[in-house]
Amino acid sequence: MPKRALIERRPWLLASLATAIAYYLLADSSFPGAYLFALRGVPFLLLAIYALLRHAGQDSRTLAAVMALAAAGVAVVDLFFYPGVLLLILSHGMAIALYMRHRREVITASQKLAAAALLLLTPVIVWQLTSDSGLETTVTVYAIALGGMAGAAWTSSFPRYRVGLGAVLLVLAALLDLARAGPLAASEWPEMLVWSFYYLGQFLICTGVIQTLRKRA
Repeated sequence: MPKRALIERRPWLLASLATAIAYYLLADSSFPGAYLFALRGVPFLLLAIYALLRHAGQDSRTLAAVMALAAAGVAVVDLFFYPGVLLLILSHGMAIALYMRHRREVITASQKLAAAALLLLTPVIVWQLTSDSGLETTVTVYAIALGGMAGAAWTSSFPRYRVGLGAVLLVLAALLDLARAGPLAASEWPEMLVWSFYYLGQFLICTGVIQTLRKRA
């Protein structure tokens, strides 16, 4: 690998992976809560920096904004729920704009069906899983943005088994997170998978989009 690639790519991705693992290991420890919330956003902020360094253009800046908004959203959502959810909705909205600029020229019937299922079923399932009636509307609006993002990713011209799969993992992370307070409250395994699915999903999206943009350039 060229020296410049080592400087520009590997450290940011490795740092992102390292901080994601660090958060996973510290999540159930006595690590101070405020620092832990901040640490939760760092992996995605590092992905935003990676996106900016690896490709110059409007699309990479949009992707960096997607990651930066996600970083801010996950960092504050447990402390300030509504601002955090708004940041995450904005992140998905910018991702939708990016994917719509790169729609596939030919979308098969099965791909359209999968996109429609992601868009429609995500908010329906989220509505069913939301145990707090006071949050149903807010969480469902978030789910509409999440499902729309996943559907747009699946029908975009970016690799489905990287970017599309990453978007689906974000949906699964959200569903498991809600299920922890409902039907899966007695299980420990959803808690282990939520962070893993969410981070891996964003990682696949970021690296898949950037590598595709670089190839096209």
